[in-house]
Amino acid sequence: MDAVPGVHLRVGQLHSMMTPPPPSDEATRKRSASDFVFGKVIGEGSFSTVYLAKDIHTNKEFAIKVLEKRHMIREKKMEYVLREKKVLQILSGCPNYFVKLYCTFQDTERLYFVLTYAKNGELLSFLNKKGLWNIECTKYYATELVLALEELKFKEIVHRDLKPENILFDENWHILLIDFGSAKIVSSNEDKIENEDETKKRKNSFVGTAQYVSPELLKNTETGYASDLWALGCIIYQMVSGLHPFHAGSEYLIFQKILKLEYEFPENFDKTAKDLVEKLLVLNPDKRLGATDIKPYSSIRQHEFFSDIDWDNIGPPPKFIPSSPGSSNTLDKDNKIPDHLEPGLNAEKASRLQLDMLCRPTNNTPTRKKSEGSRNVTSLESSEIERRLELQKLDKWHNLVEGNLILKQGLVDKRKGLFARRRMLLLTFGPNLYYVDPATMVLKGKIPWSAELRTEPKNFKIFFVHTPNRTYYLEDPEGYALEWCKAIDEVHAYYYSRPVLP
Repeated sequence: MDAVPGVHLRVGQLHSMMTPPPPSDEATRKRSASDFVFGKVIGEGSFSTVYLAKDIHTNKEFAIKVLEKRHMIREKKMEYVLREKKVLQILSGCPNYFVKLYCTFQDTERLYFVLTYAKNGELLSFLNKKGLWNIECTKYYATELVLALEELKFKEIVHRDLKPENILFDENWHILLIDFGSAKIVSSNEDKIENEDETKKRKNSFVGTAQYVSPELLKNTETGYASDLWALGCIIYQMVSGLHPFHAGSEYLIFQKILKLEYEFPENFDKTAKDLVEKLLVLNPDKRLGATDIKPYSSIRQHEFFSDIDWDNIGPPPKFIPSSPGSSNTLDKDNKIPDHLEPGLNAEKASRLQLDMLCRPTNNTPTRKKSEGSRNVTSLESSEIERRLELQKLDKWHNLVEGNLILKQGLVDKRKGLFARRRMLLLTFGPNLYYVDPATMVLKGKIPWSAELRTEPKNFKIFFVHTPNRTYYLEDPEGYALEWCKAIDEVHAYYYSRPVLP
């Protein structure tokens, strides 16, 4: 194992962490990267990359999470990796609702988690498609979420980062919960010690994502199962309305709204769903529906919203989803592993696959970008910035951004008066917001930065960037307006001061 200057690596812990789980049909012998063909990047986290891969012996497809040891140790993420593996092992006997860990292995540079490949993508992408979701879908998948939370409570696990981005669909359109790096194992003494240490370090941060984080996490008080019930309320609200219950122009303002329980219901919001959400979004964790049930979560099951649900047999998923835009046929076509690729993964292959992801046409299935915990687009090590800049030099947009690192990019419709023009929007260090004509590859301008610059999301597609002399009206056709605002706010905070939570 390579030494990392200035870092004391717990070699024994790393070795024990990568000991494979008990053998199964998929893991009857020790595996290595040479047993898999790595097809493409399908997800990125703050310290990991997820590849679609194929087992050369069985032709079965998997999602393989690859963690660079140097990066992981430098950013002190060991405990997250250890916790995720431990939780996945605890859940290994659960046949439904959770991604399965098939095996783990390592080489001198990387750790590998071989996981279920969720062919039908994530819940978030379907909530962003207008007219696709309805109350039937909401009921069905809220039911599956409750069943998943019941199993987590039985196993004494709190997810702590439950959100649509961490809810995937398997090949049969059932949910799979993923990303347990922030989870809390209630029964583990080791985990209790780790979480006490986390609380001390977490003075002005949190575990989770802004729109779904519970008030007790913001207050740095003890967290429990009720934190996941809060997230359930936020997700049901979003399923019904297509919006977050707590939305504002920055994380700080979102936090303030959460702490004040400041949210509203749109007109025509389903009445029984509204009552359920109101009973889940309660500031006192002990007062949330289901929080004190002797049999988890019997009071939620008995709520009127679920009155027509047979909890012993909830039936098949809503039939229209597989024939909807972004269906399995589309995803399978986009995620086909080329036949010419050789097994294994090295630095050269990893760089090529990441470059393929950067240059992927925007109308293809988007790569899943992970916003882990308090992950910030500006929180990059200097070595990571250098690595990304080297990759970026091969990207067609690089020559248009004056040598700055691109932090976020995507097509938007830039409106002025009655007219809208399609532009590639490029957020970089600098700070800069460039907009380019993608047809002619001509830089059309930059949105001027100042301390007064601010963003304003209107819905999932439309957002404004306000400057002292002009307001820029932008529309993201893919529905990632809130992510744009979050990224711009983070870059703004990096260069200009902003208030922090007391």
